[in-house]
Amino acid sequence: MKQVVQLLKHGRVEVWDVPTPAIRPGGALVLTHSSLISTGTERAAVDFSRLSLVGKARQRPDLVRQVLNKARRDGLWEAVRTAQSRLDSPMPIGYSCAGVVIETGEQASDFRVGDAVACAGAGYANHAEVNYAPRNLIVPLPLEGQGRHIPFDHASFAAVGAIALHAVRLAGSQIGESAAVIGLGLVGLLIGQILKAQSCRVAGVDPIDSRRALAKLIGFDSVSDPQDAEINCLQVEPAGVDCVFIAAAGKDHGPSHLAAALARDRAKIVAVGAIPLDLPRREYYRKELSLVVSRSYGPGRYDSDYEDHGRDYPVGYVRWTERENMRAFLNLLANGRVNVEPLITHRIPVDSAPSAYEMLSSPDVLSVVIQYPAKTPSLPVSDVITTKIGARSKTATDRKRIGLSLIGAGMFAKDVLLPAVRRMQSVELRGVISAGGLNARFAAEKFGFNYCASEPDDVFSDPATDAVIIATRNDSHAALALRALRAGRAVFVEKPLCVSQEELCDFAKQFSALREEGLQPMLMVGFNRRFAPATAIVKEFFGPETRGLCIQYRINAGKLPDDSWVGAAEQGGGRIVSEMCHFLDLAAYFAAGRPITISATRGATTDDCVIVLEFDNNALATIGFYSGGDRSYSKERVEIFGSSKVAVIEDFRRVWLIKDGKTKRYGHPWSSSDKGHSAEIASFCRAVEGRGGAPLLDDAIRATRLTFAALESLKLNGPVRLEAS
Repeated sequence: MKQVVQLLKHGRVEVWDVPTPAIRPGGALVLTHSSLISTGTERAAVDFSRLSLVGKARQRPDLVRQVLNKARRDGLWEAVRTAQSRLDSPMPIGYSCAGVVIETGEQASDFRVGDAVACAGAGYANHAEVNYAPRNLIVPLPLEGQGRHIPFDHASFAAVGAIALHAVRLAGSQIGESAAVIGLGLVGLLIGQILKAQSCRVAGVDPIDSRRALAKLIGFDSVSDPQDAEINCLQVEPAGVDCVFIAAAGKDHGPSHLAAALARDRAKIVAVGAIPLDLPRREYYRKELSLVVSRSYGPGRYDSDYEDHGRDYPVGYVRWTERENMRAFLNLLANGRVNVEPLITHRIPVDSAPSAYEMLSSPDVLSVVIQYPAKTPSLPVSDVITTKIGARSKTATDRKRIGLSLIGAGMFAKDVLLPAVRRMQSVELRGVISAGGLNARFAAEKFGFNYCASEPDDVFSDPATDAVIIATRNDSHAALALRALRAGRAVFVEKPLCVSQEELCDFAKQFSALREEGLQPMLMVGFNRRFAPATAIVKEFFGPETRGLCIQYRINAGKLPDDSWVGAAEQGGGRIVSEMCHFLDLAAYFAAGRPITISATRGATTDDCVIVLEFDNNALATIGFYSGGDRSYSKERVEIFGSSKVAVIEDFRRVWLIKDGKTKRYGHPWSSSDKGHSAEIASFCRAVEGRGGAPLLDDAIRATRLTFAALESLKLNGPVRLEAS
């Protein structure tokens, strides 16, 4: 299918052929008929991407700090490589579209194949021939005259219309009140029409003649240039207007100052556009004005439970969610109360989309509708779209190499795993799978995969695939690993193997069943730190016979974003399962004994945790996981004491070995961090070739069990005795 993408490195917009997105349980695949380019939001993104590196740094100093912090923790080269990788990645663009449902997930029973719908949301309602959208970001198209649904090009305004409608709701405008709209771009003109639909008197303010003329044409009561706005507005409303909407964007402080001048005593001002909020306190204080910043479509926005997982709010408590605002706006279109036809500057085919972005700098362009080839939605999905791109058979020169495929082409796979795989001369990269399609296409081109697709079955059925790397979200690891093993493929799965004790028990049973069926499943879990060069140095330093080591492991983990899927128990398993499994595995590897008790204690926040492990060889490990520290400080520090020796590992960049009063040092402060990913992948490939030992599955299962035992200890508020395994 065709998808419009933006290349962050230089800002160029291109149309790519990518695999169709995969269906997921909580949403639907929509065959797009029209999608909307909103000049404000999308022009800002394009303008930013076209800045030089210095320009980007000046505009986003927060990103510069992230790069500097990473350089301190992981080394300068690693920080530069990661930043370059981000800039090289294509970005899906678009957030408002309309089309026809062609496939539904098992949990999206409120839609049927053939339904005409509108979709919203960045990352979902893309400029693409087919989009996957979760149920709370999809609304059916209402009927207008003669029993037909509203046109798709009009319905593609649903997301932008919801933004405008939510702003009006925040103002609390009443029938017959007066309002001023500063900034007559697309959102400002929609706000004005919605206000007119409830019989408000509306004044528009904009410096561009053509936009003022359009506002007058679609029903604004008066329009003014910003210089004349105060005089003109106060002639009509001597006391000032009841509410002011700032729908302008930019770095100018003028709109917030003008809003205070136009407002009546105790009026409300709603900031919709991205403006600096350097408020003239005297005016806001004197009139006791209320300022509210509108957050996009309405309640539910930026809530991953609502948007991504389809968990709605109780209607008795939250009446106008973002989905309901979309629905209400479409009803305004169907009833003729709002008219978007005059706001459409151009209609263009998807192949010409890049030219549309060149138009956005013109002040006369309000919105551009991208149109897609008409297709018959009654056809099976396989007949409508292509899911696999570029497949070919192994060549004669490839037959002696391992056919390796990847499922999950996210940032970790692209930044860490694939560079390690590409260095392996014995590997032929077969297929790369990504649910969204775009990441699969990019990874295939960048790393030289044979083909890209969106469904794992494409690699499970590929006879030239010998092994599969699974780097998807945590909750899918176990199921995908079992499917690959049943297909006879060797499997490398990123940690954690499972996200719950029940899932781990079920996995163990099914893995044993595979063996009983006569299969020889090969599975390795990505506990990479035991493969790090620093780990090897320390392991050799203490020797194989050392007992009773005391291990102190400190992790300056940092705080997760509130909406991170890693912290969600059902998706990521939480930080103990998802992240501390690494540190538990490494501590057990150094201790070289069997864990017999585990005790976990929470800190000030749910992310802070201290775990103590006792081993049957008298080794003791204390692991402190802390989220409240400064990210510029080192992330990981391991200190090991025993046999009259001390070893220290700092961020897997530096090692100190202390014995007999002498210190031996490895690495330096600006060395690159090496956490063992390359050696880990090499070990897996050797095992697939039959040149090395079997992957350390028992140790991986043990580390996974330790995380669940730690959770049990927290629940019991005491130590947990571990069974022998």
